[in-house]
Amino acid sequence: MKKPLMSLMALVLVVVSITAASAAQKAAFTGVVNVNTASAEELTQLPGIGKSKADAIVAYRQAHPFKAVTELTEVKGIGPKLLEKIQSHVTVNGVGPAPSNTKPTASLAAPASGK
Repeated sequence: MKKPLMSLMALVLVVVSITAASAAQKAAFTGVVNVNTASAEELTQLPGIGKSKADAIVAYRQAHPFKAVTELTEVKGIGPKLLEKIQSHVTVNGVGPAPSNTKPTASLAAPASGK
């Protein structure tokens, strides 16, 4: 009787450890994901977004590309609380803010004077 109980307790401990590690990894995510171009796998990096919600985001955007991050609440399973949690990690244009140390390229720089 003790051996099966110990085995069960060990299994539960392993599952809890894996779940906690996964949650900690998602909580530590600091990047920015474009919800209009990211793969389902990339979307699962967001805190609170698993495979089913990531698949739902991809399916929704195929019919309705996102124009604003707040439109994520139109996706089943994403409400105001989850949106608040992920809002700083998602964008609908580009791949996130440009680094602050970028310099204008020649095409963006002011034209040189001919003198």
